[in-house]
Amino acid sequence: MADENRSLNFLKKYLNTASPTGYEHGGQKIWMDYVAPFVDKVEFDHYGTCYGIINPEAEFKVVIEAHADEISWYVNYITDEGLIYVIRNGGSDQMIAPSKVVQIHGEKGVVKGVFGWPAIHTRGISSDEPVPKLENIFIDCGAISKQEVEDLGIFVGCMITYPDEFFELNDRYYVCRALDNRIGGYMIAEVARMLKENQKQLPYGLYITNSVQEEVGLYGADMIADTIKPNIAIVTDVTHDTGTPMIEKKKEGDQKCGAGPVIFFAPSVHHTIRSLIVETAKEKDIPFQRAAASRATGTDTDAFAHSNGGVPSALISLPLRYMHTTVEMVSKEDVQHVINLMYETLLKIEPGMNLKYH
Repeated sequence: MADENRSLNFLKKYLNTASPTGYEHGGQKIWMDYVAPFVDKVEFDHYGTCYGIINPEAEFKVVIEAHADEISWYVNYITDEGLIYVIRNGGSDQMIAPSKVVQIHGEKGVVKGVFGWPAIHTRGISSDEPVPKLENIFIDCGAISKQEVEDLGIFVGCMITYPDEFFELNDRYYVCRALDNRIGGYMIAEVARMLKENQKQLPYGLYITNSVQEEVGLYGADMIADTIKPNIAIVTDVTHDTGTPMIEKKKEGDQKCGAGPVIFFAPSVHHTIRSLIVETAKEKDIPFQRAAASRATGTDTDAFAHSNGGVPSALISLPLRYMHTTVEMVSKEDVQHVINLMYETLLKIEPGMNLKYH
């Protein structure tokens, strides 16, 4: 129970700490402090990607990876009247913005603001009723002039995040903004903890990697893959629960929270590593789902697979509801199953295994 409480407390603190793309430092510090006791060495690169290493002297290198950044907004324009217009940092959804409270990370500290929206009385109800768009959503921080906004320490380029924090729903789900994909950082950290506490000796070097800047182009993974030069990479990220309304399963596939990890099939996913994961799930009675991705997975898997002349890579995804909202939701059971599946798969990897198709 003590380990469970420590792990859950880490997850809460990690999720509740704002770590937008390009400004992941706060969350990364929490992650490194948690992982450090379970690894031989902790490293980080110039842009903030962090990784804990087990057996750093080993020639054969395996990466398990997640990404640390969350979507956010940038201050883009301040009107003479003191209203703030924004641009995206990652895939921020303008549809959920109206009436949301925000935290503006200014030069003098965090300033609270709100995404304003005209009252229903003034909009009317008609087919041409305005909908939230990037050009019409704005933040009101209580200032009445541009000078007053700047006096608060808010300038173009300041980061804006939502303050929504972690909670559990019906003892079945974790709910929070930024579960995409700090829940992945949590899961790979838990794999490291299990290896340490179960005193497992790996015959290779393991790099538990928490990458930055995934939300804007897989950039952190691209950089760190060239630094580590792994032989194998197993990536974990979230994928859509398609069991909720208004999602077309013929297009998005059939995955749902509570049915287990999602093992992906895609050109960048290496057959041998994926087959090892599937066989492990079957052998250990870990429930799993299957999904296919056309052309690219859209995750850090692609960055690792295409690096260094081609790194055999695979993707284990966690089903998630309401992606890129402030109420992202995952199954507690699925989280544990992903952790167990990664852990058991790592125990089966051997440096001498054949990774070529022919």
